[in-house]
Amino acid sequence: MMRILKYAGVVVALLFVGLLGYGVKGYLDALSDAEGLRARADELIAQGRGGDSLGANHRAILLAVEDPNYSEHPGVDFSTPGAGLTTITQSAAKRLAFEQFHPGIGKIRQTGYALGLESRLSKEQILALWLETLEMGNGPNGWMVGLHTASSSIYGRPPVELTDAEFIRLAAVLIAPTSYDLTQSDAKLDERAGRIQRLVAGTCAPTGFSDVWLEGCRQPTP
Repeated sequence: MMRILKYAGVVVALLFVGLLGYGVKGYLDALSDAEGLRARADELIAQGRGGDSLGANHRAILLAVEDPNYSEHPGVDFSTPGAGLTTITQSAAKRLAFEQFHPGIGKIRQTGYALGLESRLSKEQILALWLETLEMGNGPNGWMVGLHTASSSIYGRPPVELTDAEFIRLAAVLIAPTSYDLTQSDAKLDERAGRIQRLVAGTCAPTGFSDVWLEGCRQPTP
């Protein structure tokens, strides 16, 4: 029995070391990629496709929904209400570090890569890369990638020129881009947008850390 427990302990230790190593690999990969990613981000910002190009109000709306503590956390956040398990930095890492992301063990390398991004890129650079790689669902000409691209495809205007309601509709898609349709009337999308509108108006709040669907902002029952 003692021998079995000993071997089991060794297996657990090896698994832990292996998982830790996978996270470290993600971190080191980000350091290796950092120079190219900085240049890519700076070019996006110069083209007017960074976070500031959204306009202060729209930027605040997007961060309130997607990553409320983005300006302060080091790449991960385990406590902010509504933050969920994936920060903006981790979301960017999923698209920048993987040809095809698989949940589970992939989350470990994703997190390591996110921490590496935070150590080498500014928040503005990370935000620009995230905006450019967002999955935005189907548009008039097929699948859309990038918030600025979706804004132009759906509304014919850049994000800064959208009304708050139009911008919130774009933001509402991000949680499940395959589930919503920006090209036509969509009751599910409208319901999600309504939750976001109530959140940014300050009339509701997430129920806790994992409330990314904003259950705390459901339409009150009459």
